[in-house]
Amino acid sequence: MKGDQIAVSAPSRPSKPDAAPTLRIRALMLGDRINASSLEIGTLVSSTPAAFRVHAGLAVIFRYGVVVLIGLLPSEEKVLIDNLKSRVTGELSPYEEEIALVQLCNDEAAETIQPGGPICLAKFSDDRLLLVADALAKSTSLARDERRVAAVFDVIEPFARELAESGRTPRRRKGILQLIGNALLVQQRVAGRVAVAEKPDVLWEKPELDRLYSRLEDEYELKERLDTLERKLTAVSETANALTDIIDTQRSLRLEIAIVVLIVIEVAIGCFQIWSGTH
Repeated sequence: MKGDQIAVSAPSRPSKPDAAPTLRIRALMLGDRINASSLEIGTLVSSTPAAFRVHAGLAVIFRYGVVVLIGLLPSEEKVLIDNLKSRVTGELSPYEEEIALVQLCNDEAAETIQPGGPICLAKFSDDRLLLVADALAKSTSLARDERRVAAVFDVIEPFARELAESGRTPRRRKGILQLIGNALLVQQRVAGRVAVAEKPDVLWEKPELDRLYSRLEDEYELKERLDTLERKLTAVSETANALTDIIDTQRSLRLEIAIVVLIVIEVAIGCFQIWSGTH
């Protein structure tokens, strides 16, 4: 991996002469997946994730559907996104988006992240910017999954309320199975594709940047949000499975009653035929 520093593009609006150099980082979740295989949009900076030097900035592409644009002009961002659309699977509308600002600070010891403020970096090196891109991409993906799980909760709540108030279960077994499917999809995405709990590959080559990444994890509350999301997914799965089991039990009971009724009818017909034959 190269250790080059990204050039700071001219600011889009006037700034104070003594203001620290600042880069704008924009993370966009375009869809479920982005295929970056054989992609050529600039000079390759990193292969995992795929990162390219584009104009005066960087474009970092994550396979789980997020592209992070660093130091690019809005017009440059639009062209790049348009070029990526053909490689996106399950395109979202609208896109999930998060924006962060990074500023240049004087020394490495001063690297800090102010709550809700800019991220202070010792230098705009590729390694540091890739760490910021990784944290921002995971945060963007988590935001999408959090909304999906919240939507599942909104649907499953009436089912649970009906069971609590009337003691009757909903008859929409298909809807409950769809809830289980949605929960499994989010669970598979978080655990398999996004791998929020895993640290980026750049830390294997630059272990001295581990402290910076830990600060980024704390700023975006990645671990806490992942734990909360997993608890919600577990609750959704358990609730949906319980409702499905109850519905299946009730159907089995009705089937058994129907079988018993048919047997009684058959016995009654047999008895009637025997009685008729004796007279």
